[in-house]
Amino acid sequence: MFSKDNKKSSDRVVSERNVIGGNTKIVGDIVSEGDFRIDGTLEGNIQTNGRIIIGEAGFIKGKAECTNADIEGKFAGDLSVSSVLTVKATANITGDVVIGKLSVEPGATFNATCSMKGAIKELKKNEQKKAEKTA
Repeated sequence: MFSKDNKKSSDRVVSERNVIGGNTKIVGDIVSEGDFRIDGTLEGNIQTNGRIIIGEAGFIKGKAECTNADIEGKFAGDLSVSSVLTVKATANITGDVVIGKLSVEPGATFNATCSMKGAIKELKKNEQKKAEKTA
């Protein structure tokens, strides 16, 4: 009779946006389902199913896992991006990076070991084929 949205809360898409302001420093771990913009400093780990955006004045030191990432500021540590990592011209990245796809603007500092998920699978397949042929 009175029909409201009858979806269960687990069926809803989470579209929350979280912001760590410019004069804020957080030491610890963050777990979220939504997007995160960091204009301050995070010393610790962050895990989200959304996007991580590090603003030009932002800095993360630790481990980050996300679906997409846009980096304008500084990152030091382990970065795992399942889809696209966009590195802006003002970015400075050091550490270990595992990504799906990579986009780097000229001028960015990218001093990291980087591996692409799809490329790793193909390399393993090629190594197995070579081993079969030589055996």
